[in-house]
Amino acid sequence: MKKRILWCILCACLVSTSLFAQEPALLSRVHDTEACRKWVDGQMEKMTLKQKVGQLFIYTLQPVTNQYSKNVLRKMVDDYGVGGLLFTGGELRKQVQMTNYAQAHASVPLMVTFDGEWGLGMRLKDTPSFPYNRVLGCIQNDSLLYEYGKEVARQCRLIGVQINFAPVADVDNNPNNPVINFRSFGSDPKRVAEKVAAYVKGLEDNGVMAVCKHFPGHGDTEIDSHNALPELNFDRARLDSIELYPFKKAIEAGIGGVMVGHLHAPSLGDGPASISQEVIMHTLIDELRFHGLVVTDALEMKGIAGHDDVCARALIAGNDVVLSPRNLKKEIDGVMSALKKGRLSEADIDRKCRKVLSFKYALGLSSWKKVEEEGLAEKLVTPELLSLQQELSKAAVTVLKDSSSLVPLDLSVSGTVLLSVSPSLSEAYPFYHQLKQTFPVGWLHANVDSLDVVEARLRPTQRVLVALHSDKVEPYTALLEKLAKDKPLALICFGDMKMLEKIPEVVRHASTVILAHSDEKFVQRYVADLFLDNAYADGRLSIPLSGLFKAGDGLTVDPETPRQYSPEDVGMNASILSQIDSIAEEGIRLKAYPGCHVMILREGLPVYNKCFGSYTYEGKEPVKENSLYDLASLTKVTATLLAVMKLYDEGKFGLTDRVADYVPILKKTDKARITVQDLLFHESGLPAYWPFYEEAVDMKSCKGGLFRKKPDKNHTLKLAENVYACNDFRYNPEWVSHVPSAEYPLQVADSLFLRSDFSKNIVEQIVKLPLKGKSYRYSCLNFMLLKEMVEKIAGMPMDVYLDSVFYAPMGLRHTAFLPLRKFPKEQIVPSVETDFLRGGKLQGFVQDEAAAFMGGVSGNAGLFSTTQDVARIAQMWLDKGICGDRRYLSRATCELFTTLKSRDSRRGLGFDKPDIEHTDNSPCSPEAPASVFGHTGFTGTCVWIDPDNELIFVFLSNRTYPSVYEQNNLVRYNIRTRMQQVMYQSILH
Repeated sequence: MKKRILWCILCACLVSTSLFAQEPALLSRVHDTEACRKWVDGQMEKMTLKQKVGQLFIYTLQPVTNQYSKNVLRKMVDDYGVGGLLFTGGELRKQVQMTNYAQAHASVPLMVTFDGEWGLGMRLKDTPSFPYNRVLGCIQNDSLLYEYGKEVARQCRLIGVQINFAPVADVDNNPNNPVINFRSFGSDPKRVAEKVAAYVKGLEDNGVMAVCKHFPGHGDTEIDSHNALPELNFDRARLDSIELYPFKKAIEAGIGGVMVGHLHAPSLGDGPASISQEVIMHTLIDELRFHGLVVTDALEMKGIAGHDDVCARALIAGNDVVLSPRNLKKEIDGVMSALKKGRLSEADIDRKCRKVLSFKYALGLSSWKKVEEEGLAEKLVTPELLSLQQELSKAAVTVLKDSSSLVPLDLSVSGTVLLSVSPSLSEAYPFYHQLKQTFPVGWLHANVDSLDVVEARLRPTQRVLVALHSDKVEPYTALLEKLAKDKPLALICFGDMKMLEKIPEVVRHASTVILAHSDEKFVQRYVADLFLDNAYADGRLSIPLSGLFKAGDGLTVDPETPRQYSPEDVGMNASILSQIDSIAEEGIRLKAYPGCHVMILREGLPVYNKCFGSYTYEGKEPVKENSLYDLASLTKVTATLLAVMKLYDEGKFGLTDRVADYVPILKKTDKARITVQDLLFHESGLPAYWPFYEEAVDMKSCKGGLFRKKPDKNHTLKLAENVYACNDFRYNPEWVSHVPSAEYPLQVADSLFLRSDFSKNIVEQIVKLPLKGKSYRYSCLNFMLLKEMVEKIAGMPMDVYLDSVFYAPMGLRHTAFLPLRKFPKEQIVPSVETDFLRGGKLQGFVQDEAAAFMGGVSGNAGLFSTTQDVARIAQMWLDKGICGDRRYLSRATCELFTTLKSRDSRRGLGFDKPDIEHTDNSPCSPEAPASVFGHTGFTGTCVWIDPDNELIFVFLSNRTYPSVYEQNNLVRYNIRTRMQQVMYQSILH
């Protein structure tokens, strides 16, 4: 009856506590409280008073498996009945063996504790570690801290650990603190508290108790409590707002344990906090309403040395568990003596023992199972662990400064050099290699013996990226400071952030400062991706860096949110320009397109850049900055014409040259006299369109033919007015397969593959087509022949040529033919929901049938890109062939191709132009001057360049989704031309 009353008192205490404070989460999850009570009662019944006292002790030992160590362990378990163990470090296998040995001989299951502030690797060799808390404090997404706690809990359970003495809840607000520093989440109490709560929840939701430390706060001290007793000489208001705040939030989060440090806080109580009733009973338990396990810090530390009967005093003060006493026998005897003298009561011991046992039950120790040694190392290191380690490190990357906009780099500017401050070049290789794959970058090692040579080699460079891999940076200070004052310099710290305090003047003059915190290979690659506009960073500094940056400093770098400039800076009215928003949204409502991306540049600066809508009308995937669109006929100018202009620039042909001179298959045909200019002006006489794909269709399978003018049971798919397609047909196996192979390597849809020589068949079909006079007739076939000419002259496939000569050196990272080879499908906007010819969604496959059956690389279509990349090409034309600091085309060639106009149509040399005489039929708004040049695309795309006003207008959409054959509302409602009108109306005169 007495035991049941004690149990009821404990439960009542916990219930009453929950009315005012958060009940320990682990106990609240015990669903069968009756079973818990019975188990606790059962353990209590078989214990003597001394054994109950033993349950309040955690014994520390090394995981050594020799017989002497086993004998000592048996003595601690059998003779003293200790309640738990703490292994000091060593090998995983030996700790598990000793854990199993101890649990097998314990009459009451043992709480196995662990001191793993940054994971098992803090104490055990060859086990996983995580970044230090100071680094994790830079992370903005606290759900990652929850996942961190969850993963540590998984690992603890695997090795038989129930309690982790983590996290550190101290606030790191004293740079002279010798022991806390990097172990704290930072200097801001609120952010520390948020990180602590997230980690605690992750750990305890997954079955392992968290014990936060070192109450009441060890952050603002200059003495290590391992060596002496630190003082917290602050008033209560200060302690409440800083030191105690994270502990309050941890208690509210339902933490199971709090470790009391060996600290003296005079405003809270006399003497060391770990043996002070005022600190523990009055402040922690009564005021903060904590009713989990109160644990002392290790009692072997010098901060508590010199106090007799320290364990008895700790229990009297309110601790439930005492950790690592120097002499276990002496300290247990001291507690027994305190009981005899009435300083402690048996009821006190019973209450504490019941609490310990209740937590043991909540932690699953009532049904302890042997830890499996087999394959344990492999079970610890999972793909999920490796992914989380990388996620945490990447999320902590912090861009502290970027005054010259080096993040991302303008990849069109040459003369970039990476300077590695490291023991050897190999440390910086992953960073260099990742950059080098995308754009040319030099690489130097800062050898302390040849800094004059290094300086001379860096003198002509445009910008310098300095990778700090060594904390011995002082010898390089003068060089780095001189470089930072002379040119744009990015400083990347691949080590401890405190390294920056050694070179304050370099940091002040540097254009860009990035904290990577680690030189792990994946971190180096990630930081390189930041410079390449292919990674996100939103880290915020967790502590102040003396005289340089404040805690909380940091910039957000988001490739989906590029920099924009004020329209007023370049003579445009932002209010008027914003009217484009409503036109874009109107287009979505009118089903002109599911989504679009609009960009306007003036004088080279983006003054309007917005995404609208989604990939589809269902709206599951929003249009983003780097969403790739099928450019359709924009390919003619952003690909084929670029190549033609370059080869013309190099004198490889003349405009009046006959194409047959370069494409021999045209000789001795009626196309032998067609000139390059004829093709560019669309005055070759070739038909406007031809269904080349029919060669790949088994016409015998099409009952009534592939198309009919009227619908019937075999022709129900309406493609246009009086055009209906066959519902069901087969492909000619000579050309098409549904599985890839060496013979059928060209993929044209998800499950459709072509023979590699089908493109040759298409060219042969073009040769056989009859000409229809030399008057203007817009035809994709003209540019298909130009592609053949380009490849013959260049001596390589056109896509390879363009990538090497234009796209890669210009930094066009999101421009490609056959985009699925480089980009995930999710990044590509679909153009058609169900294609009649290829039988499924077209996402990453060119919509144009001719281009598709050319293998995806054609002169008329096939290129995929983003507004930013299209605008960069347009800006190069506007700047007369220059992009960044490099000339790609001569001024004369650019002026010729962008100004020459046909006498018989509005067409230029490959470019389309406004129809000044018939503005109703013009592809541009009436305000567009005659100098404008550009092109449109069938999928709902366009680019227009206005040299007179230094304007570029780019519009990308997938107006063909879901069906190519529905009414073209993009044209019907003049969406693009109305946007252009607003653009011109916004110009301030």
